[in-house]
Amino acid sequence: MDLLVSQQSATHRRHDREILTLALPAFGALVAEPLFLLADSAMIGHLGTPQLAGLGIAAAILTTAVNVFVFLAYATTAAVARRLGAGDLPAALRQGIDGIWLAALLGLAVVLIGVPTAPALVDALGASATAAPHATTYLRISILGIPAMLIVLAATGVLRGLQDTRTPLYVAIGGFTSNVALNGLFIYGLGWGIAGSAWGTVIAQFGMAAVYLRTVLAGARRHHVALCPDPAGIRASARAGAPLLVRTLSLRAITLLATLVAARLGDADVAAHQIALTIWTLLAFALDAIAIAGQAIIGRYLGAGDAAGARAICRRMIGWGVVSGIVLGALVAVLGPLGMPLFTGDDAVHERLLPVLLIIAVTQPIAGVVFVLDGVLMGAGDGTYLAAAMLLTLAVFAPVALLVPTIGGGVSTLWWAVAGLMMATRLVTLGLRTRTGRWLITGAERA
Repeated sequence: MDLLVSQQSATHRRHDREILTLALPAFGALVAEPLFLLADSAMIGHLGTPQLAGLGIAAAILTTAVNVFVFLAYATTAAVARRLGAGDLPAALRQGIDGIWLAALLGLAVVLIGVPTAPALVDALGASATAAPHATTYLRISILGIPAMLIVLAATGVLRGLQDTRTPLYVAIGGFTSNVALNGLFIYGLGWGIAGSAWGTVIAQFGMAAVYLRTVLAGARRHHVALCPDPAGIRASARAGAPLLVRTLSLRAITLLATLVAARLGDADVAAHQIALTIWTLLAFALDAIAIAGQAIIGRYLGAGDAAGARAICRRMIGWGVVSGIVLGALVAVLGPLGMPLFTGDDAVHERLLPVLLIIAVTQPIAGVVFVLDGVLMGAGDGTYLAAAMLLTLAVFAPVALLVPTIGGGVSTLWWAVAGLMMATRLVTLGLRTRTGRWLITGAERA
């Protein structure tokens, strides 16, 4: 009995090291990337309110455009990790190169569509006459950096699949540092204004893409992997990513619908909602780091044919999700009320925000498990089920959210639907799938 306990303890420690080794650098990279926008906001804010408003409009469009293609990272991570687990590193690198080519092609398409339609996109978001010119200027220039950002997503997936989350952290830190330096030079030194901020960010993004490409291509050359585009491989990458695109769009639809409902409740409610959504997003970065570790580790175990090991580390990661959720929830419950004045001094907003923060706090353990299971199933390449589960979640959430103005309770009721109903639905759908074991498909490729 003592020997069995000792063996189990050793296994748990090994799993914990695997998770932490990948999750901690992944968290740093996830947090570093939003600092691009934060740095731009801080610098452009000194140019004037119309410029800052224009940045806000353009940033909303750019963020949506990039987030839609996040499947480039997720699908590539799972596919590369499987081949690594199977012991076929050249095939893993070939899979990654196919994903990078797909990213480049998609990025080019976005540029060709986005640059001429930038003014129409800005108008569609209701930019004022004073903010619209600045938004259009920033958007047209920044769209040129989207191919680089999509390449960064795909290459990040390659490195995660290869169990390397440190390099993305270093690249993110370097990209943020160079972005700040270039923005300072172009905005103030050369007097380019908001256009200087956009050019600084674009140059930093292409610099990040260049570092990633150099890293991946060096590995490809060492293992004699062809670098030319493979149409069949690119199509396979697109097919693998398509279900995750559906999942992402469904999740974005839930977020957009929640914001639209909040806007119908009144100014104080929508202000409280936006603050809560900002906090929710920050918490998601922490939980997503564990999910990223799950993608990489599960893919490797299944590629190696170790279904039992995959199930065991899945259980361990669920424990990590619960503990992380409890810790984050406690932090929100304690620090959230103290931090409300940092966002606004409006007592009406404080009154509505406080119960929402408590709702977020008590539901964080659920969110922790959901993020873990999402990462596990992504690592297993179970994208079709994830797409169907998110569509079902949207179907459950939408009618309840639309009834919030009728039900009453304001933004608190809305957040019971977001953090409670929506996340509980995801917990049920993902939990049931995990229990069935149908995701435990081993081998270098998912049949």
